[in-house]
Amino acid sequence: MLVYSLKRFGLALMVAITVSIVSFMMIRLSGDPAVALAGENATSQEIELIREQYGFDRPILIQYLDWAARAIQGDFGESPYFNQPVTQIIGDRIGVTMKLGVMALLFAVVFSIPVGVLASIRPNTWIDRTALGISVMGQAMPSFWFGLIMIIVLGVWLRLLPISGTDSLANFVMPTIALGYYGIPAFMRLTRSGMLEVLSSDHIRTARAKGLRWGRVLFKHALRNAIIPVVALAAVQLGFLLGGSIVIESVFALHGIGYLAWESIGRSDLPVVQAIVLLLSMIFVGLTLVSDIINAFLDPRIRVK
Repeated sequence: MLVYSLKRFGLALMVAITVSIVSFMMIRLSGDPAVALAGENATSQEIELIREQYGFDRPILIQYLDWAARAIQGDFGESPYFNQPVTQIIGDRIGVTMKLGVMALLFAVVFSIPVGVLASIRPNTWIDRTALGISVMGQAMPSFWFGLIMIIVLGVWLRLLPISGTDSLANFVMPTIALGYYGIPAFMRLTRSGMLEVLSSDHIRTARAKGLRWGRVLFKHALRNAIIPVVALAAVQLGFLLGGSIVIESVFALHGIGYLAWESIGRSDLPVVQAIVLLLSMIFVGLTLVSDIINAFLDPRIRVK
């Protein structure tokens, strides 16, 4: 187990370094950062002054190494718009995004696993077709459109829920549903297919032949084995949900790092944008590493691959 964990950690570290290089280069290749920081009406002398001030006149490799060395220490520079350290700005906002992402993941898991189990034990029935319809709608419906519909119906017409802000738990109900619905199709399909495969296996038929109760066979033997790939998917989906929160936070005006990224892109606040891209990428890599280790613990066969 230790050897497997070290191998996965080494691979995750290589991916993290690659992601940091790619994200740094993409932001630099999107345009001259000195021009973006100076603004449209800046003179050439002002642009050159900013280029020297932020070190954009140095070779790109030197810029990356200097930025990476400071980023490892938690120093992402200072925001030219807020005039505050980027770490402090993100620290004030990340709690909202993490809360939204975790709530959306829990909503998706709690909703989709029972429905997936029901669809697997009643295949080709109205329950199975309803689950398939929910899955198709979740894939086809944009989350921002779903969020806007809920705002109109639940917030404006019925006045049941607040449409913006982070004052109470009620403010997160509609954003959680809009964001979590994105993850439901994957969880539901994986649970259904895994249960169908396990229920048709020999050890399940043997357990039924021994006279074990159906509920015990279903939950202790079948679901326990079928849930293993769902664990890996949950970690990956949490990374996707945190990244997708940029759109949802913008729709519901939740002041998390997603909304901060949207604001910073419009203001050409490159240090903040770059830090958010790196942070979300590292969270995704870390969650993938955790899911691999958990899967190896649950299924020893994975460790020998």
